[in-house]
Amino acid sequence: MEAGAEVEPLLPPRRWRAGRGLWRERGGARSVGEDGAGADNDLYINQAIVFIEDAIQYRSINHRVDFKSLWLYRWYYSRTCQWILSLTITVILALAFIEEPSSLTVTSDVRYRLPSWNPPCGLTESVELLCFLVFMVDVSVKSYLIGWKEFWKNKWLMAYILTLIVSLADWIVSLSFFCKESVRIRRILRPFFLLQNSSMMKKTLKSINSTLPEMMSVLLLLAVHLSLFTMFAMLLFARTKDNQQDKEWVVYFRNLPDSLTSLLVLLTTANNPDVMMPAYSKNRAYSIFFILFTVLGNLFLMNLLTAIIYNQFRGYLLKSVRSSLLRRRLGIRAAFEVLSSLKETPASAQQSCVSVGALLQVLQKAEMDSRCKQAIMRSLNMCSCDQLSASQFRKLFEELDKDAIKHHPPSPGYQSHFMQKMQFAFGHPYFGYLGNVIALANIISICVVLVMDADKQPSERDDFFLGAINCFFILYYLLEMLLKILAMGLKRYLSYPSNRFDGLLTVILLILETATFAVYGFPHPGWRPEFMGLLSLWDMVRLVNMLIVFRFLRIIPNMKFMALVVTTLLDLVKNLRAFAGILVVVFYEFAVTGIMLFKGAIVPLGNTSAANTTQNNGTLQCGTYEQLEYWPNNFDDFAAAVVTLWDVMVVNNWQVFLDAFSRYSSPWAKIYFVAWWLISSVIWVNLFVALLLENFIHKWDRRCQRESLSDIEYQRTVELMFRDVLEEPTEEELMEKLHQHPHLHLCR
Repeated sequence: MEAGAEVEPLLPPRRWRAGRGLWRERGGARSVGEDGAGADNDLYINQAIVFIEDAIQYRSINHRVDFKSLWLYRWYYSRTCQWILSLTITVILALAFIEEPSSLTVTSDVRYRLPSWNPPCGLTESVELLCFLVFMVDVSVKSYLIGWKEFWKNKWLMAYILTLIVSLADWIVSLSFFCKESVRIRRILRPFFLLQNSSMMKKTLKSINSTLPEMMSVLLLLAVHLSLFTMFAMLLFARTKDNQQDKEWVVYFRNLPDSLTSLLVLLTTANNPDVMMPAYSKNRAYSIFFILFTVLGNLFLMNLLTAIIYNQFRGYLLKSVRSSLLRRRLGIRAAFEVLSSLKETPASAQQSCVSVGALLQVLQKAEMDSRCKQAIMRSLNMCSCDQLSASQFRKLFEELDKDAIKHHPPSPGYQSHFMQKMQFAFGHPYFGYLGNVIALANIISICVVLVMDADKQPSERDDFFLGAINCFFILYYLLEMLLKILAMGLKRYLSYPSNRFDGLLTVILLILETATFAVYGFPHPGWRPEFMGLLSLWDMVRLVNMLIVFRFLRIIPNMKFMALVVTTLLDLVKNLRAFAGILVVVFYEFAVTGIMLFKGAIVPLGNTSAANTTQNNGTLQCGTYEQLEYWPNNFDDFAAAVVTLWDVMVVNNWQVFLDAFSRYSSPWAKIYFVAWWLISSVIWVNLFVALLLENFIHKWDRRCQRESLSDIEYQRTVELMFRDVLEEPTEEELMEKLHQHPHLHLCR
């Protein structure tokens, strides 16, 4: 913290507040007394507002709390500033697609790729400089807000400054060499800007780092398993005098690196059963070696790794979520303490309380979800007391921890007996089931027509039947939508996501079908008009049919187990952004490193010798990079590198990349791909599987509670995933943390 910086008390004595108000620091000439107390009250209200917003966002409250710093803090965390910062991070990461080597080509195939457009020197560098300026402002504001004493304890901020210094130095070197340098260090450092801006990503990294010792023990066991079987393989398949019997040795176990690579790939089953075929053809007993290796390595050790990651990471994630809960409770308790200081006479901790009027004033100015704000205000209006104790204050803000519950608007009340019967009939679940049956019939009819016309040329097809059934089903979908709106009312109809999905597709289908009839006329036998405009009739019909297939997804909410699976996946997509962000970081780092190592390594066969890729008759060996025509998979630009890494992460045929890049560049290239396989396919995918299991099990355990609430929709977040098993922080723990605040001092 800066020398002479003000330390704001949380509960100052009355004589201190009167003698050292905020107005004196700002140079005002107001008298001590009422004006000083009023200035203090304004300060405490603003402090409470910020603490409540910190609690909502799970932010740390360990920041400056004087009047000027509070204004700067709220400005920094405003939507505009955070949007600018997020946009800046996106822009600097996206530069990899544009700067040299540019990804602005139609194809990445080295045989057909045209020369790409590379921006002139200084264009992307200017954008980089603007991004660096934003980051400099960002790190300066963060450093000031936490104070200099806390800054020296914050490793992330120090790494942030170091990253900026190295990036700026590398940027200057680039301009000095007129952008012709081959290695740009700052490209590798760019993902750090994404990491440091996400507290959840930092927590996830910390959890992964804590899980690594347990993972390393299994990986070490895997390495021992691989090494032992490699030695056994080299003994079993050693070279003999008979060249015809040495196919296994020639292809897979010629030397130690080839033997290790062959068994490592077998660990992922990517080359099974190819790797054992030469020896198995010679003697069936050799299959025991390969089966035993696969059972021990793939079925036991790899699945044991998944189990350990699930068990250990869940524990560390629980700690992380508990840390978030502690931050929320700490922010709420800090807000209570500053609001309790508005009383004219100091009180002990057991008797301190907050006036309802002061809390309402804070709620009106705090940025929070309207649902939570309205719920808290309703509770305050129902409360008969004028003062709130600490426990009452905390219970009010437990609304932040509850599930988001969506109540649907009521159905319209009709006076007519006939309309009431219509409302009952078309609002009944059985009417929805009938729609599902109709959608299934629609899908079956489309499949029948597609099978019948699969081998026909477009000019030989008779699209009358397909056009007629499409017209019939679309009219039914339109009628169904209108009847549901009649029964439920427009607001209630639109409050269901499934109805919005159905209605949107129905409107799009109706527009497409109307456009088809306007251009090609109504369906009739022999309906085969010529190509007209941008889309032919078959293109239009195919687009309509694709949307109808999507409409069949309406059955998912009616199948409880399928709905459970889908909601689990949707929750992961919505809430596990930290894991997606870490995967983006890892992809980015390896893609940039791959460009540095392998750019230009893959060249067409006509421009280089195809050593070890041809057989004696000159044809390409089966299963090689060249024979499989994997030419688009390379590291010549960023987009191609990302796709290549994805193909390796899936591990299907990843031995092809190991072989090709070791031949075209260096045998040491295998280390790069094995490292990528370990980080992406072994560690990250297992982490994702662990969280998928945890989320699914949590939803499965709670399904009985939700079955009775058919008219309410729940939404859960990652923070609430383990909410049922978390322990609330104690009063002593909260007060101890508040006493340790670097910029506030409790006076009791």
